[in-house]
Amino acid sequence: MSLYFQKQLRLPSYHQGYHLITDQIEKTIPEIREIRIGFLQVFIQHTSAGLCINENADPTVRKDFQTFVNELIPESYPRFVHNYEGADDMPAHIKSAFFGTSVQVPISSGKLALGIWQGIYLCEFRRDGGSRNLVLTAFGAP
Repeated sequence: MSLYFQKQLRLPSYHQGYHLITDQIEKTIPEIREIRIGFLQVFIQHTSAGLCINENADPTVRKDFQTFVNELIPESYPRFVHNYEGADDMPAHIKSAFFGTSVQVPISSGKLALGIWQGIYLCEFRRDGGSRNLVLTAFGAP
């Protein structure tokens, strides 16, 4: 027998940067406690933001992510044609493709099996991205 749970999480608007959202995810889908072994998939329904798993303790890691990625994919790149929604729009699409729109985390004994220093980030690439929608799908054996 397998269990399947799916919930929607609407995140508030965040400023451009990398934001830990692990706690919000766990609060939205407490049913993971019913799963002995399985997975949680987190999917973001947007093309200008992304998700990743990384350092959850030192906020300077998130600042360094932002600095490096903004230098790697700058808003000032002169060959971007898609700029109808502002200078940060096309770079946001590329960053979203670079990071990805989903993460999958193992569930072990009813808990997310993240490492001790790991957390799930919302990677907000727009200056005014607005609220973001996530689909959380937990599945596994009871």
